[in-house]
Amino acid sequence: MHHTSLIAILVAGFGLAFIFGAIAHRLRMSPLVGYLIAGIVAGPFTPGFVGDPTLAPQLAEIGVILLMFGVGLHFSLRDLLDVRAVALPGALAQIAGTTVLGWALAVYAFGWKHGAGVVFGLALSVASTVVVLRALEERRLLDTTRGRIAVGWLIVEDLVMVLVLVLMPALAGMFKAGELHWGQVGGALGSTFLKVGGFVAVMLLVGRRVVPWILERVAATGSRELFTLCVLGIALGVAFGSAELFGVSFALGAFFAGLLLNESEFSHQAASETLPLRDAFAVLFFVSVGMLFDPTILIERPLEVLATFAIIVAGNGLITWTLARLFGKANPTALLLAVSLAQIGEFSFILAGLGVALGVLPREGRDLILAGALLSITFNPVMMAGVDRLRARDAARAEAQAEADRMAAVPFDIARHVLLIGYGRVGRELARVLREHGVPLVVIDGEGDLAARARADGFPAVRGNAVVESVLREAAPERAHMALVAIPNALEAGEIIASLRRVNPAMSIVARGHSDVEVKHLLDHGADAAVMAERELAHSIAEMVMATPMYRGEKHLPPATT
Repeated sequence: MHHTSLIAILVAGFGLAFIFGAIAHRLRMSPLVGYLIAGIVAGPFTPGFVGDPTLAPQLAEIGVILLMFGVGLHFSLRDLLDVRAVALPGALAQIAGTTVLGWALAVYAFGWKHGAGVVFGLALSVASTVVVLRALEERRLLDTTRGRIAVGWLIVEDLVMVLVLVLMPALAGMFKAGELHWGQVGGALGSTFLKVGGFVAVMLLVGRRVVPWILERVAATGSRELFTLCVLGIALGVAFGSAELFGVSFALGAFFAGLLLNESEFSHQAASETLPLRDAFAVLFFVSVGMLFDPTILIERPLEVLATFAIIVAGNGLITWTLARLFGKANPTALLLAVSLAQIGEFSFILAGLGVALGVLPREGRDLILAGALLSITFNPVMMAGVDRLRARDAARAEAQAEADRMAAVPFDIARHVLLIGYGRVGRELARVLREHGVPLVVIDGEGDLAARARADGFPAVRGNAVVESVLREAAPERAHMALVAIPNALEAGEIIASLRRVNPAMSIVARGHSDVEVKHLLDHGADAAVMAERELAHSIAEMVMATPMYRGEKHLPPATT
């Protein structure tokens, strides 16, 4: 039945992952815990079904490829350069700090050689890309500054691990011989830089034009199946080609493929088409990790496992948090980085396997790394939930402060005033003109900086979303004469107008739009008038033209001459 091993591992992997993932969800735990338990059940260290240990990691690698491809689709090169000041030195310092902790534990507590300690420390320093991206995606943080810093940090870690994997054979010989062969190490280092540099050059110079061009031509056919196949072919093909031709990791190659497609207008469609496959193969990654884990180590070496776990979670977390704070990042950003990176994953397994194969790392070192990975991945959602609670508490405090600001912002006896919703460029100019004419104003804006600026300019201001009726009532709308909705988003403006109509049906409401469709939308939601900026600009320019001496007093323009 060997020929059915692929089908068997797929059926067992997905089936067991579904069962244990559903149980974990029922117990209000992360489904990732269930996927890891499914791998332990399907592994060789537990009775019953045993999956093919050579197929599971390869299927899991596909999940990592598709996941990194999706990250590249959402993470432009400009975004990476924007966070380089934090991600590059931060990741390097974090890897160095954790490696020293792991080396010290291995050499002075376990009695291993220095080479084994270095490999052990390096394996404990690199976070799982799958875990971090899953956590960021679930919280919709990938496109935020915090998310971009975390992803940039991961990319730097991956690049360092690629370099380590290439240098390990040379380093292994050096440690075994007890001598420093700097020529051999320098040659390996130079070769690595040439390979990675060549790959990046080809991707930027050739792939930047070829890959989007291919995708656009396939999209023009109108075939969804061909488009999906094209996207998968590019992701897997670039990842495999980069590994075979340049010696870089599958994950790095897939990331660059997504990075190039990011410049195409079809990037969002490509991301949505690959999402189901990314989720499915990411599940197999966690199942494969569970298959490698021998649960007996928890009983035989509990203190060593706890020490390893402490370095992964506390060591990585404290180092990352300290570095982020030193780089001037706010505590919520530093805390998110620290918690999301306080676990290890796929590169750690690859590094441990190579270390054992080269005779540098003892087998118990690989077992400790796997145990630490399993425990840290299981514990990470608990820590992320704690971060979520802290973030919710901070948000509640901010909202309470905002409500207190609203309570004190508007005079209790104000009446016949105008509500100005939005204190951006248009709102500020409106406020200036109306104040010159003696019109009393109350400003409402959801941005704290803009509400504070309105108060600094001398206007009563309420901070909050004007769609919320409780926010509106802080501005005394029942006594207001008129409302001016100066925000540029027509959809949100329509909701605000509907809220205004509910609290004061007699109020006059004027809004702004950028097209005939937006103007109609605003009028349909209850606005008395809607101004389209482009049309008013055209009328103003036309009036200036008609006011010139040539056309002054003319009712019609002269016919054009030929």
